[in-house]
Amino acid sequence: MKNKENKLFQSVKEYLTVYLPKQKNASSLTVKTYRESLNQFITYLAIEKNAALYTVTFDDITQESITAYLSYISDKKQCGTSTRNIRLSAIRAFLKYVGSKDAVINAVYLAARNVPFRKDKKERTVLHFSEGALETMLKQPDPKKKTQHRDLFFMILLYDTGARNSEMLNLTPVDIVTKGTSPYVVINGKGQKIRTVPIMEKTVAHFHSYIKRMGLKADDDTTPLFYTIIHGVKCRMSDDNVARFIDKYAALARTECDEVPYNVTPHMWRHSRAIHLYRKGMPLPLISEWLGHSNLETTLIYAYADTEMKRTAIEKATADNHPLRKQQVQNHDKEDDDTIRQFYGLK
Repeated sequence: MKNKENKLFQSVKEYLTVYLPKQKNASSLTVKTYRESLNQFITYLAIEKNAALYTVTFDDITQESITAYLSYISDKKQCGTSTRNIRLSAIRAFLKYVGSKDAVINAVYLAARNVPFRKDKKERTVLHFSEGALETMLKQPDPKKKTQHRDLFFMILLYDTGARNSEMLNLTPVDIVTKGTSPYVVINGKGQKIRTVPIMEKTVAHFHSYIKRMGLKADDDTTPLFYTIIHGVKCRMSDDNVARFIDKYAALARTECDEVPYNVTPHMWRHSRAIHLYRKGMPLPLISEWLGHSNLETTLIYAYADTEMKRTAIEKATADNHPLRKQQVQNHDKEDDDTIRQFYGLK
């Protein structure tokens, strides 16, 4: 490590390893997102300087360099508006934190606030699948096989709760409350916010069958509900494992049902559940609470998506010779950089 400590990297380490997780109590997913954002931004600045990563300082962070970075990831890397805004949000939040303790850096933060977030209505389209596609995908696992029994229950609970993938993987058996007349799941959501989500009786039956098969106890609060065994130890199942088996069953289902979309992701199950509930009449405020959204505006995307589906259906149903169709519209150094990233919490 260099003799003279770089204030930028010291601040990054403090922000990612102390402030976010211990003081702000941010979720591990939030910390991961901010780490990736700052890592990519600082790496970009180093490349632009044609210098080693450690030479990047706060002097390199300006309104112009932030704007150039955002243009780079949008135009060259083909990142969408959502990703661009996440990166900008992370940069701003970091500079605000450091600026609260340093007047010079606060000037950098104020300049960063002049870089606007981008709006793009096209990205409000929600990727989801139909109930027919859901039914076909749930038929693919063979419950006689232990791992596929696990996969099946995971997808059933994922859809029934509308939970995020990370929330599912953090569950333990005790989080499924089946006593009483209204069974529910206790979910530890984003920002460590706890919410309870009701589940169907059929899901409860699947739960009891699952824990019996897996040798779990309903009052267990330490063992992951969904696990893989590594060296004889039940370990929390990884995101990659979930993505793999969902992709596998979706691909199999697609051969039987053309309503199954390509690139089915775990998060698409959450979107699909919300869309289906909205179309069946559940009010948006209730869906917002059920999904764990911090504000109703986030949930409005489902109303917009439903409107888009109706519009598309109307257009398809309108013949080419319909009057409406005819109407005319009027007018570095790699090894050293990796060491730095590791030391300062960027990796």
